[in-house]
Amino acid sequence: MALLPPHGMMLGKLGHSSTGRVWRGILRGLGSFAIVLTAGWGALALWYQFPGAPVAKWTAVAVWALLALVAIVTLVLGQRKLPLLYLAALAALLLWWVNITPRNDRLWADDVARATRAEVDPGNPDIVRLTQVRNFDWRSETDYTPRWEARTYDLSRLATVDLVLSYWSSPAIAHTLVSFGFEGGDHVTFSVEIRKQKGQEFSEIGGFFKEFALSLIAADERDIIRLRSNVRKEDVYLYRIGLTRPAMRSLFLSYVDQANSLAETPRWYNTVTANCTTIVYEMVKRIVPGLPLDYRLLFSGYLPEYVYDVGGLVPGHSLDELRRSGRIADRAIAADRDPHFSQAIRAGMVD
Repeated sequence: MALLPPHGMMLGKLGHSSTGRVWRGILRGLGSFAIVLTAGWGALALWYQFPGAPVAKWTAVAVWALLALVAIVTLVLGQRKLPLLYLAALAALLLWWVNITPRNDRLWADDVARATRAEVDPGNPDIVRLTQVRNFDWRSETDYTPRWEARTYDLSRLATVDLVLSYWSSPAIAHTLVSFGFEGGDHVTFSVEIRKQKGQEFSEIGGFFKEFALSLIAADERDIIRLRSNVRKEDVYLYRIGLTRPAMRSLFLSYVDQANSLAETPRWYNTVTANCTTIVYEMVKRIVPGLPLDYRLLFSGYLPEYVYDVGGLVPGHSLDELRRSGRIADRAIAADRDPHFSQAIRAGMVD
């Protein structure tokens, strides 16, 4: 008569077996979730960057999705070969991805066709010459006269720095520009933009997937602000930034360095990490060490509240006062093509 193992020993083996199954199930679940995430990223990367016509893109995405699906099914069934094949394919995809680099030799849209460059006078470091300063005459978004100019600025005559916010849909999202004013009434505005190719349309998702290069435009206010306020009918606000003249100079030269860097070494625009607000933040942080990170740097429509909270706006006024006095819509429309547009849009502005 065979002896049966003690009851406790049987329960112990069953317990170990059950625990092992649970852990294997958890690991397979986590592995499947990781495949889903990387497959989603890979599908979008292929859609935005795989060369060729849409049919080629769809084919690449379909093959990738099928490989991911098979990898998940076989992983759940306890097989390892196909999941390992998926990992090898993912490694190849990542290698392809990191080797997609931005270029300056594309057929760019007219408004970003040229790259601003700057030269500091070696004999007088206060004198800066900007080339490819945009000064288009906009009649509509599709009807305009292109003009690119060279301008010289004396940084010893810097008088003001204004934060410009332009809203077009949500109060949480705005385009950020910075405008420098000089004694005598001259202004030049810098704007970090996506560098679209002809026929391209902006896509927030595409901005995560190397769809657009980064561009830094220096422009006349009658171009870049009037385009937004009068032509596109966006809601534009000006806020005076409280900076000392040395800080203004440092910020201007940061833009000079950034413009020259982008002209020589192109970079990708990124919806979160390299956009119209985060690039400015990185430059200002060099002047104001310890400037805190904040969610309002991503939700740029709330940037005035952030700048106000860190003491960057004109003191002695509430944010509501600064917002009301800085709203330029009516003043911009009234001024329109006035040669004194910059002065007109600042009439009544708290400074």
